[in-house]
Amino acid sequence: MLALGGSSHDGQLRLDVTALRVKVAPCPLCGPSLLVRLSQSQLGVRCIRCRASSITMSLVAVLKQLSPNLTDKSIYELSSRGPLFRLLRRRAGQLTISEFFDHVAPGDYGNGVQCQDLQALTFPDKSFDICTSTEVFEHVPDDRQAFREVYRVLKENGVLIFTVPLREKGPTIERARMESGRIVHLKPEQYHSDRLRGAGQVLCYRNYGADITGRLEEAGFSSARIVRLDSKLWWGLSAPVIMARKTSPPANRS
Repeated sequence: MLALGGSSHDGQLRLDVTALRVKVAPCPLCGPSLLVRLSQSQLGVRCIRCRASSITMSLVAVLKQLSPNLTDKSIYELSSRGPLFRLLRRRAGQLTISEFFDHVAPGDYGNGVQCQDLQALTFPDKSFDICTSTEVFEHVPDDRQAFREVYRVLKENGVLIFTVPLREKGPTIERARMESGRIVHLKPEQYHSDRLRGAGQVLCYRNYGADITGRLEEAGFSSARIVRLDSKLWWGLSAPVIMARKTSPPANRS
């Protein structure tokens, strides 16, 4: 087994010798690098220098197209470690990070990191220019409320840019929901891994489909789209990136 850190969907990666490939190529995070394919999966494609997976490389590629210079941006990143966090710490004008801890009140700190519940953020309205995350929203019990909260804390013309495991066909499948403080399973339980809790410890509440854009627009975003990168990138294992923008509705004219 080969252990590599990553997003909330990361865990222990099993090396598939038949899939092993190596090439010199640019990494969106750290520039010229050596990329390796350890398996036929998005998590199996890694940059040797910064250790970003193709999921993180996909998000950063889209982020750089959106805003090549981040020095004047206030960014909220929904994690406290990993390649994306390290990049934003270097490049963002102002960076706010958080994690969710089960036994820490939102706004308080655990292990030196602020706890935030995406369903009830403690930040003031219009705090950030950009919000980023990799593989987080599928683990939020009420993602629609989380999208509304992110919309609230974004400034006018702010952008939410993120990845989730995304099914190319069919609608979102709800796997579980919260009822009166208890988890009700609608489908067989599915768990992901993350750096804080370890392998197979984070419940997946849903498997998203392309209708995720409608959920974002229902939350108030004026536009939401799925960005699909060149299929040739990273041995065809780039990840779709979701981008939603907050703009004010046109003023009513009398």
